Amino acid sequence: MALTTANKATIFSTYSLKQTRQETGSPESQIALFSQRISYLTDHLKQHPKDKASRLGLMKLVGKRKSQLKYLQHIAIGRYRDIIAKLGLRK
Repeated sequence: MALTTANKATIFSTYSLKQTRQETGSPESQIALFSQRISYLTDHLKQHPKDKASRLGLMKLVGKRKSQLKYLQHIAIGRYRDIIAKLGLRK
């Protein structure tokens, strides 16, 4: 896995609601973490196209991120739009 503890701490401090690295459960920080892992697995699968286990893991991560985004959209549309803009997920 390409994510180290320092990388996770910077992701959590950048994208969490309270801007602390201890807040790991907020939807924004989870979505950012999932997005980082998705981009890593996408690059991995470009080099290793027959790696079916990693492809399954990628699909599960995409589903988790989608459900977190749907949850955030229903509870706070402003926070949803902010995280979409920060991560560049939608056009």
